[in-house]
Amino acid sequence: MSSIPYDQMTGKIWLDGSLVDWNQAKLHVLTHGLHYASSVFEGERVYDGEIFKLTEHTERLIYSASRLGFEIPYSIEEINSFCREVVKVQKIENGYVRPVAWRGSEMMAVSAQNSTIHFAIAAWVWGSYFDPKIKLNGIKLDISKWKKPAPDSIPWDAKAAGNYMINTLSKHEAEKNGFNDSMMLDYQGNIAEATGANVFFINQEQTEIYTPIADSFLDGITRRTVIEIAKKLKLKITEKKIKPDDLKSYTGCFLTGSAAEVTPVSQIGIYSFKVLDIIGKLSEEYQLLVRKKIVT
Repeated sequence: MSSIPYDQMTGKIWLDGSLVDWNQAKLHVLTHGLHYASSVFEGERVYDGEIFKLTEHTERLIYSASRLGFEIPYSIEEINSFCREVVKVQKIENGYVRPVAWRGSEMMAVSAQNSTIHFAIAAWVWGSYFDPKIKLNGIKLDISKWKKPAPDSIPWDAKAAGNYMINTLSKHEAEKNGFNDSMMLDYQGNIAEATGANVFFINQEQTEIYTPIADSFLDGITRRTVIEIAKKLKLKITEKKIKPDDLKSYTGCFLTGSAAEVTPVSQIGIYSFKVLDIIGKLSEEYQLLVRKKIVT
C-alpha cells in the first residue's frame, strides 16, 4: 500500500475525457455514487509496463455498470486506450490501475436515472498487497460474522462499491483481532471468499485443489487464470460447496486476486495450513504468465 495519502499523490488522472492534475480529480459532495453506492470499479495490475488481462477487466467493468442500470459512455477499445495512456503518463512499470464509474450529482434521491455518468482512471506504483515477509509464511485469516447476501438480494456478480461495505467491516474486525484478513461465508454458511480475493484449498494428498462455487461472489479474473494454470500443470480442480468444518481436512490454502496475486494462507480461524511447494509453483507460473507482455 502507498505510504502517501492517495489524495496527496502526484501526476495525472484521466477524468471525464481528459488528463487532469492528480489533486484536481474531484467530485461534488452530493454525488449520487457517494450517497447511494451507484459506482463500479476495477483493480488491474501493471507488469513490465503492460496491464494484465486489460480487456477482460474492461468487459467486466462495463458489465458491472449495466448491472447497476447505467452505461459507461465509452467503448471497450476507448477504455483500454485510456488505461494505457494513464500508465504511460504515470510511467508505471509495475503498479496498479483503478478505473471507476459513478452517477453524478444532478439528482439527490434513491432514483437518479437522469444523472450524468462520470468516469476516471488512476494508476500508481504498487507492490505486494500483503507484507512480503508475512506473505512468505502464509497470512492469517479470521472468520467474519458478516455473510455474503443471497444472489437475489444484490448484484453479486458486479464489482460494485456497495457490495464491499461488509468486506471492509470484516477486514477491519480481523485486523483488530490480530489477523491479516478475513474469510467470509455465504448466506448458507459455506466458505465464500476473503475480503478482496478468492480462496483455494489443497487436500492432504496434494492431488486435488478445491475452490468454492462462485454463485454469490465474484468469479475473479485471477481465479480463472490460476485454474487454467493448475489444469496445465495436470492438477485436478474441483469447484464445490465447502463448509467451515471441511477445513480440517485440507493441508494447504491460498488466495488469488489482482491485488493479492497468489498468496499462501497459514491459518483460518482455528484451522492451520502448510505453505506447500505446489502453492509456490502456482505463484511462479502466474508470475511467468503476467510478465510475458501479452496484450489481451
